[in-house]
Amino acid sequence: MTTTPTEPAGAGTVVPEVEGTPPVAPERERDLAQLGLAAALVVIGAYTVYDASTLVVGFADPVGPKAFPYVIGSVLMGLGVLLGLAALRGDVPTPEDGEDVDLSQRSDWLTVAKLVGVLVLTIATVGWLGWAISGAILFAGATWSLGSRTYVRDLLIGAVLAVGSWYGFYVGLGIPLTPGVLDGIL
Repeated sequence: MTTTPTEPAGAGTVVPEVEGTPPVAPERERDLAQLGLAAALVVIGAYTVYDASTLVVGFADPVGPKAFPYVIGSVLMGLGVLLGLAALRGDVPTPEDGEDVDLSQRSDWLTVAKLVGVLVLTIATVGWLGWAISGAILFAGATWSLGSRTYVRDLLIGAVLAVGSWYGFYVGLGIPLTPGVLDGIL
């Protein structure tokens, strides 16, 4: 028994064009957030290039400290222009399904507020407490914000990381971080 495939309803039908009018392409949506991001990239890149042009350099190094900001600023401006053109063309990214994120859940703004508070506390105290203590508080506070309840262990790990990074900067790179109240001890 031989069967012939049937076409779905509407398949093969052609919509006749009205004479004198060109076919109209479907309207592509424009993403204003992409245009805003593109403008921000161009502005930040332009400021980076401008700021690099105001650097005063010596004659010891042929490349100097201007090269890196010029490259970064130029790349930022180029990416901003490309993103702006793509957004004007109507290239709208498709939202990605979360791999291990439940997209039906709301954002946890309390955790974000805790992290911002810990960061502000670190910025406010690093001058007089020093990096070793403020860094330990930063680590322990960040782990607390993200749900850890082992406060002593977090403070000890934070202290080891902060003191280690302090010595890494001071001895390894020759950049002294502020010792704060531990001046003379570290």
